[in-house]
Order: sequence, then structure tokens, then C-alpha cells
Amino acid sequence: MVLLAAAVCTKAGKAIVSRQFVEMTRTRIEGLLAAFPKLMNTGKQHTFVETESVRYVYQPMEKLYMVLITTKNSNILEDLETLRLFSRVIPEYCRALEETEISDHCFDLIFAFDEIVALGYRENVNLAQIRTFTEMDSHEEKVFRAVRETQEREAKAEMRRKAKELQQARRDAERQGKKAPGFGGFGSSGSSSMSSNAAALITENIMEPEKTKSAPMPTRPSGSNKALKLGAKGKEVDNFVDKLKSEGETIVTPAAGKRPSEVAKVLPPPVNVESVHLKIEEKISLTCSRDGGLQNMEVHGLIMLRVSDDKVGRIRVHVDNEDKKGVQLQTHPNVDKKLFTSDSLIGLKNPEKSFPLNSDVGVLKWRLQTTDEALIPLTINCWPSESGNGCDVNIEYELQEDKLELNDVVITIPLPAGVGAPVIGDIDGDYHHDGRRNTLEWTLPVIDSKNKSGSLEFSIAGHPNDFFPVTVSFVSKKNYCNLQVAKVTQVDGNSPVRFSIETSFLVDKYEIL
Repeated sequence: MVLLAAAVCTKAGKAIVSRQFVEMTRTRIEGLLAAFPKLMNTGKQHTFVETESVRYVYQPMEKLYMVLITTKNSNILEDLETLRLFSRVIPEYCRALEETEISDHCFDLIFAFDEIVALGYRENVNLAQIRTFTEMDSHEEKVFRAVRETQEREAKAEMRRKAKELQQARRDAERQGKKAPGFGGFGSSGSSSMSSNAAALITENIMEPEKTKSAPMPTRPSGSNKALKLGAKGKEVDNFVDKLKSEGETIVTPAAGKRPSEVAKVLPPPVNVESVHLKIEEKISLTCSRDGGLQNMEVHGLIMLRVSDDKVGRIRVHVDNEDKKGVQLQTHPNVDKKLFTSDSLIGLKNPEKSFPLNSDVGVLKWRLQTTDEALIPLTINCWPSESGNGCDVNIEYELQEDKLELNDVVITIPLPAGVGAPVIGDIDGDYHHDGRRNTLEWTLPVIDSKNKSGSLEFSIAGHPNDFFPVTVSFVSKKNYCNLQVAKVTQVDGNSPVRFSIETSFLVDKYEIL
């Protein structure tokens, strides 16, 4: 076969991406693609159409067409096989089959097209090989970059050392009343002044970034230098992340694939923080089987109190406990347990004392452990079924706690390695395919009583066990257990005290095995 060109165009014949494999002018390829929609017969279903000089082999892709332009004497069976490979390459690099998405990844597609066809003839490659070739991962290049970065660091360190020496020499000369040493043997006083100013300038330019890097961080006093070593490792991690970014890697931040420990950073702090500030934080750890049985679920909660004004240090916190799930409560040792048991009031054993100022104090914590499936806040049902081409996967969620509002929900499904991107069917929400980690991330901005259930369908090569464990992460401003702070009052007189409250419900572990 002789393949003249491969193009992705609109139904009107506008070329979005076009790659010519033989000598062709831009005017000719634009003319061929503009004539393509006029030649199609809408009443019949074909995969090719011919003119006197060329043959168009095409495949519809939603609002676009994948078109191969070949000679009339090429093998139509080979043309169709090549067309299928081209059509599979496009979803590998583009999340949506839309004009803007194709334009954004045009160079990636052109590089992949070049791996499929060379000088008009089909190469013997598959999708996995194309992905490997286009990544162009080179060990020698990594070594070269590492050596170059080392040399640059050494050069900067040497410059910094020289600048310190020049600055020190200038200061010594000023203290002794002598002329400051000059650069390059200039001996006059004017040149000495210039050299000293230059030394100071170089020192400022070089030392200023160093000061910025070594900004004092709040650390606990310690007799050893272990904290400094930990900080150095942190810098190495930051450098590694910067290298990944420079190589074009997308570093995932807490929106897709969030780690539970990082989810709390997503919650914005309260706008108005009063002198009495309460923080209610809950974390859930859940393990559920794929058949629906709950293996274990634990919810740990904590109320922290922060007082920033000594005038409101002697207070009591009124708690509304409407829990019916069987939560186990425990107060701080300095809190009057009898008062809390009888009146649901959090106050110090010695009412004459005040709560500590400007520090977060945990005053009440609770724990819920259960295997009751009715208490699962968000159920996930993943149902993979084998088909002739691999697996058809149906996954759905359902919110069982109507009072909850879950934000930034990410449901992560593992995928088999080396089989490409999944073909997405019906979906509620959005998705992201991470080819590097072989995962499909199903993202939903919010799940609440108005959006209690949803589903996702996709097809991909693999076996049913390849799609587990499914993990879930989310963040919520409403807590799971029915424990709320009703009001805060003074110990003397029971007069009300203004307070602010911050609530968060986070995921520690949420797995469907």
C-alpha cells in the first residue's frame, strides 16, 4: 500500500491535524480534504470513497473523521487495518474527541502517526510499541542531565565562595583603613571602589536566593541535627518533583488521586475566626468486599478548642449528641466527665481555671467501629464482566447518608498494564486516564441528596480481577456522626460567647477489595 496522508478533520472537511507521508503541497491536501465530505453518500454506509486519483478510507469519531488518503491501487484490507490503528491512537493522547482537544495534542498525534507509517508504508508496530517509542525515554539522556546539573551546582557554589571571599576582603580592608582589593589587577582608588561595589553586588545577587531558601522553619528544639537531615531529604524530593515537571510530567495535586492525608488542605479555612474557635474533624477507614460485605469500618472524631482571648478562657461548650449509631465518647482528662455525662457540657474540672491560650486542645473524641452495611456512607458497586474483546466494566455509587455532602470525590479504578486507554461509555461526572500509573480516575465535584447515585461504563482488555481494589477519596464540610456544638457560654452567669466552628470529614482509607 502507499499511504499519501493521514488526517483528523471535521465533518465540513476542515483539517485539524494532517500528516503527509509523500511530497504534497498544503494547497493539494486542503483541497482533497475539502472535497471529502462532498463525495460521501449519506444514504449508504461505507468505510471508503474513491475519486479518479485517490481513495479516502475513513472512520467517524463522534463529530470528527479519521481519514486516510491512499492511492487507488493500495490494498483495501491493509488500509482498513491501518485505519483501525490510527483510530486507537487518538484516544490514547486525547481525553475527548473534540476539536480543541485534538489541537492541544497535535504534535503528540503527529509523532505517533510517524511511528505507524514511514514513507507511505505501514510499519509493523502495535499500540504498546507506539507508546514506548513516543515516550523516548533515554537512560543516557538522564545521566547527561544529572551530570550537567551537578556541574551547574558546583559552579554556583564556587561563585558563592568567591563572592564571600571578595566581600570579606573588602570588609577587612575597610576596618584597617586600606584600599579594597580590585579585580584583575586594577590598582587605582576608583577601580578599587568599583571592584568593591561589584563584589557587594555579586554577593547580594548570589546570597539573596540562598537566604530565601534557608528561611527559618518552625522546628522543635532538639539536641541533635536529625531535623536538618529530614529537611535535606525534603529538598531532594522537591528537586525530583521539579525534574519531573521539567520533563513534561503532570504532577497530580489533590483533585485527582488525592492522598487522604492531603485532603484536608483542600478545605478552605473559615473566613471569620472568633476568639473561641472549634474544629470538628472526623476520619473514616473502610474496607469492603466486592460482593458487598463490609469487612470493617472505623470513624474517629475529635473536637479541638482554641481560645485566643483570655477574657473568654473560662467557658463551657454545649454539645448536641443525637447519635444513634453507637459512638463511644471519651473526654480529655482535664475535662469534667460527670458534667459531660449528665448535661453534655465540656468544661474544666476546676471551673476557676481557663483553657490554654492560642493552642489547639482536644477536648472530646469519639470512635465508631462497625460491620453493619447500612452504615456505609457511600456504597460502590464495581461489576466487571468478560466479553469477546476483554472486559465491560460497570461501576456505580450510591449515597446512603442523605445529610452528607461529599466534595471532590475521586473513585480510582486500577487498569491492566499495556492495553491502552479504556473506551468510555455512559458516565456521570468526568474521568481521567493516567497511563503512567495505569488507573482510571472517576471524578465528581459533589455527591449529595440531589445527586445520590451515578454510574460509569467502560470497556478495556483484561480480566475481572484486574479492576480491584477500587479506592475512594473525598472531603466534606459535614461530619458523619450526629455530634454538633450548640453554643458556648461563660462559666460565670452562663452568658453566651461568640464562637466559630470548622467541620471536616476526611478519608483515611476507603477500599473495595
